[in-house]
Amino acid sequence: MSSGVDLARMYSRRFSGDAPFRMAMWQMLCRTFFQRYIDRNSTVLEIGAGHCEFINSIEAARKFAVDLSTDTEQHAAPGVNVVRSASTDLSALSDHSADVAFASNFFEHLSRPDILATLRELKRVVAPEGRLLILQPNIRYCSRDYWMFFDHITPLDDYSLVEALELSGFEAIEVIRRFLPFTTKGGLPKSLLLLRIYLAVPLLWRVFGAQSFIVARPARS
Repeated sequence: MSSGVDLARMYSRRFSGDAPFRMAMWQMLCRTFFQRYIDRNSTVLEIGAGHCEFINSIEAARKFAVDLSTDTEQHAAPGVNVVRSASTDLSALSDHSADVAFASNFFEHLSRPDILATLRELKRVVAPEGRLLILQPNIRYCSRDYWMFFDHITPLDDYSLVEALELSGFEAIEVIRRFLPFTTKGGLPKSLLLLRIYLAVPLLWRVFGAQSFIVARPARS
């Protein structure tokens, strides 16, 4: 996108209709699944934070949200530090200042050079013993719907994303090839009860999962 204003307009158009459900969904995802990867005393950074559903919901001592959108700050909860910046330039953040970095449905919006530049910046920002958590649409399981969003420009699957991580100084230590469904705008009912059941039954992930979840750490030299 050409500007933060464009991003704000796109986020508003795309998510305003189901914003309450999305926030409740992320609260459950964080409480039930993602929190196990994040110590409550840690510093967490979200790249491409958008409307801040993840960073608002996760429990951590310090929280940073990075996005180009002009309205990310108004969605950030108290205590969330918003950095309005491109992901390829995280100069506002110090070396090794984040224990955990998180990105959800983000890298498909970047060109391949910008994906690598972003990952290299994250390698600088994430602590040597830290983690990078990525929730990412997997083109192998959602090819029919992958291009339904105007700003999807780069197709990725779990193999290509792991390769990009390795080229950028990370190593993948956990790969769940099929985890969540592709989008909340699909045909599945919007139900927190069904989401709770889904998260508790990994067998369902193999049927409906179209996003991969990858945990990486800075590579050991």
